[in-house]
Amino acid sequence: GINAEYGKQWYQRRVREAVVSTQSTGVTVPPNHYCIVRHPVVRGSAGDVVIESSGQVKLKHGDLEVRLTGEPFPLYPGERLQEPVTRLKVVSRDTALRLEAVGDFKDGEINRLALDQWLFEGPGTYIPRIEVEIVETIKARIIPHTPHTAIRIRANLDCKDREGRSRVSGRNGWSASQERIYQDPTRRYWELYQLTN
Repeated sequence: GINAEYGKQWYQRRVREAVVSTQSTGVTVPPNHYCIVRHPVVRGSAGDVVIESSGQVKLKHGDLEVRLTGEPFPLYPGERLQEPVTRLKVVSRDTALRLEAVGDFKDGEINRLALDQWLFEGPGTYIPRIEVEIVETIKARIIPHTPHTAIRIRANLDCKDREGRSRVSGRNGWSASQERIYQDPTRRYWELYQLTN
């Protein structure tokens, strides 16, 4: 089997051991960055790496893990960088990310189901999750400050609008007519179909 030794330490190779790779530095994730590791190690309740009876580190095969800024860490045998160290996405004001769940998971108090979509609205820094993918970046639409001007919206699927009111798919919509910036909603559920004057 393949073992790895991590410093800082002196290590004396045993008679039946051979060095199969040279010394390498750990992965450093600076502030406001992240990386994604494939086949991450399993850690115990105290945060220690779990070692199997064979002496190998135990891996979560096929899983991915987002790692944020912290102390430099080594890649254990079997771990791979799925996504290199990357700057976190900053979402500006009047902009949003349309997100989609790639599997069922619990998001705080919300139960997300696969293919659910929602918005992460700026300003803010988006922290990626393995269960979520970014579909697109959406810019807000400004409703002009003129009399009798409104944005008319139509539901694509049964849903609730921003005020919590139920909307029925296919009905000829509702209006947003206040003088304000209107954030285009997730198009999977409803769409902008008319600007009225």
